[in-house]
Amino acid sequence: MELQVVLAILGAASVVSAFMYALKGLLDQIPDLIRSWRRVLDELRRAHSASSPGSDERGSSSATRDDL
Repeated sequence: MELQVVLAILGAASVVSAFMYALKGLLDQIPDLIRSWRRVLDELRRAHSASSPGSDERGSSSATRDDL
């Protein structure tokens, strides 16, 4: 009976240890994931602003129409 209790405790401790190791590995990857996401957003913003330079021209031409 005592042996079963000891084995159960050791088994539970090993499961908790493995879970914590996996969780630590996952949490260590979060900063890199955030940096990658920010780079993606920056590239999308650059691509969007580079592909629509006409929007600035339209804004200035509408201002001149209002002035007339």
